[in-house]
Amino acid sequence: MTATELATGRDERTDGPETAIAVEGLTKEFDGLVAVDDVSLEVRRGEVFGFLGPNGAGKTTAMKAMLGLVSADAGVVTIDGADVAREPKAAKADLGFLPERLSFYDNLTAAQTLGFFADLKDVAVDAPALLEEVGLAHAADRRVGTFSKGMTQLLGVAQAMIGDPGVYVLDEPMSGLDPRWRRRVREKIRSLNEGGATVFLSSHNLPEVQSLCDRVAIIDEGRVVATDTVAGLSEDALVSPRLELVVPGLGGEAPPVVEHLRDVELVAVEGDTLTLACPPDRRAGVVAELLEASIEIADLHTSEPSLEDVFVRVVAESEEAGAR
Repeated sequence: MTATELATGRDERTDGPETAIAVEGLTKEFDGLVAVDDVSLEVRRGEVFGFLGPNGAGKTTAMKAMLGLVSADAGVVTIDGADVAREPKAAKADLGFLPERLSFYDNLTAAQTLGFFADLKDVAVDAPALLEEVGLAHAADRRVGTFSKGMTQLLGVAQAMIGDPGVYVLDEPMSGLDPRWRRRVREKIRSLNEGGATVFLSSHNLPEVQSLCDRVAIIDEGRVVATDTVAGLSEDALVSPRLELVVPGLGGEAPPVVEHLRDVELVAVEGDTLTLACPPDRRAGVVAELLEASIEIADLHTSEPSLEDVFVRVVAESEEAGAR
């Protein structure tokens, strides 16, 4: 059990409605600029849900509006079945929130900071144990004003965990962390989810999202333009797996036969490595056709579409549609 589980006596978070967070028609304008445009999404209980978008796409505003931190112009948000606008206390009673920009009292120590937030939540907390969980045990008695950006971020993660909430909303949880601490936070998110928690997270780190999330939503210019698993989005966006072939002597030039290969969507050459994107059922045929054309293949491997590939394609298609 975690430190917060020991403090609260809870180790299961499976009770409640099947939908942990439901957003319907969420809209927010600032001086005539639509920052969040009719956003609807559903976060299922027990999943890790990623929220992605380019800079300025409306991610943080949408998350703040979801939590009632900025007033929405339209829409309904429920958390654990409670309406955030009408029942804010009930909706956020079992919620842990990590904002994009953290602000703590510089004169308090890390342990005192957690105690302060525990008092606000009216729950007990074992601050030393919780700081141990995020790797800050050595700094429990240091004043927060002396913390680096990464240490402050870890303290923010610990703050979100106070009371062992069943639902987490994390805005850029890896921000400012070096690889060692990113790994620590990634493992902590997995651990929380394996313990039954639902996690809604926004991140610019696409590989991290791909490794953590069951499903993702992509927002662009205030609108959700896609929601699915990474595999589902890859299929919808027509992002095909890739064949990477080592062909001795290419020298950065694609062999002429490549122009005649059917269903090849991408051709890239770097040195002696030829990269082709094609549907999975065409990979064997493509390799056979290259061999028949006397192309020597010294090595090959396949790679599935990354979330970055999908993200770039979906956002580009959204922006092209908006320009029409």
